[in-house]
Amino acid sequence: MLENSITITLPLEAGGRLENARIVYHASSARRGRVIWICHALTANSDPRDWWPEMVGPGKPIDPEKNTVVCVNMLGSAYGSEGPARNNPKTGKPWLLDFPAITIRDTVKTFIEVRKHLGISHIDLLIGASIGGFHAIEWSIMEPEIFGRCLFLCTAPRISPFLGASVEAQRMALEADPTFREALDIHGGEAGLRCARAQALISYRSFHCYGLTQAEEDPDTLFAGRVASYERYQGEKLVRRGFDAYSYLCLCNALDSHNAGRGRGGVKKALEGIKARVTVLTIDSDQLFPPSESREWAAFIPGARVVEISSNFGHDGFLLETAKIAALILE
Repeated sequence: MLENSITITLPLEAGGRLENARIVYHASSARRGRVIWICHALTANSDPRDWWPEMVGPGKPIDPEKNTVVCVNMLGSAYGSEGPARNNPKTGKPWLLDFPAITIRDTVKTFIEVRKHLGISHIDLLIGASIGGFHAIEWSIMEPEIFGRCLFLCTAPRISPFLGASVEAQRMALEADPTFREALDIHGGEAGLRCARAQALISYRSFHCYGLTQAEEDPDTLFAGRVASYERYQGEKLVRRGFDAYSYLCLCNALDSHNAGRGRGGVKKALEGIKARVTVLTIDSDQLFPPSESREWAAFIPGARVVEISSNFGHDGFLLETAKIAALILE
């Protein structure tokens, strides 16, 4: 898969527009086989081989050498597409807190522009997980004739109050870092970002996951510290990967905008307009998108089926239960 980019002018749903906005994407080096489009999760990038290595690559269930595989870096991300980390053309300095508010629908519009740029008129399989699932659901409503099949993983057609609460706690962590509002450079708010990431990870995993992987090895330990070290490591890891607090805030705010029923007569009516053959995958330990919620909204999509898998890893099971998900994709 090769990295490329296009430049577009994008009117924004919340008002205003982005001029000459850069949109980064990865795509197979040549058109062949089926077209498989992957929508990535919150802090991932447009190269799914990086964050889904057991699923995407030569000889893997999603093979970019046998199929046309495309993934676009979402708007507002720290990994190349237009967002707070890129330079504001008016100032020559990073946008940071001046980057305009974006929505899930704005990002889907960038996908459509890339699709047209690549000359793709039909997508055989659209895959989206978590916020990537938000984009995939929205896109399947916006362009229903384009898709043959859709796989929505651990996601929903509207942000829930529970997820909204988690996102707000993460924003509060960013705000608690005094360097965040100072916005002197792209490194502002790094301590807050570490904390926000650690908070988010708790919602991504499960009680049993932490028990299996982070329990103290010494039964006589005086103060439990293994899991604390793990949480700090995960926060530091995100910062070292080059993610910044301003991009994180931008994407958290975009999460709040997700409502597939907005302006369409409600979620039910919107989902009824999907024409692709849809599979919704849910995980029994996912506290962000529980199976009961998935079954409720999936019933509104004509012919959709729900597949529930068991995992100790909670929401992150969509990244870790590769054998189970690979079998579903190959099916």
